[in-house]
Amino acid sequence: MSELDPYELEVLEAYEAGKLKPQAGKAELQRLRAAARATSLKDKRVNIRLSSADLLDIQAKALEEGMPYQTLIASVLHKYVTGKLAESGAPTTPSKRRPTPPST
Repeated sequence: MSELDPYELEVLEAYEAGKLKPQAGKAELQRLRAAARATSLKDKRVNIRLSSADLLDIQAKALEEGMPYQTLIASVLHKYVTGKLAESGAPTTPSKRRPTPPST
């Protein structure tokens, strides 16, 4: 187990002492359980082709997020089809591996 900072130790001790109480009510817990069931139900397989550079970028982002890259792809697709994928408004930075096309 990795080293815990003082705040994490305080939280762990409070949890182990039974001092922490759930913040979500019964309805909220039911909603969260239903959402977890719906997102964990994976009954179809899909094969897609990606550029090597895109796959490397996705794998790097997944590593930053601490999840498998397939899970990241599925999450992004789920957010897109449910309308929960919002643009940040910030321009995306091209990968350093991809050459920028010359302007004409």
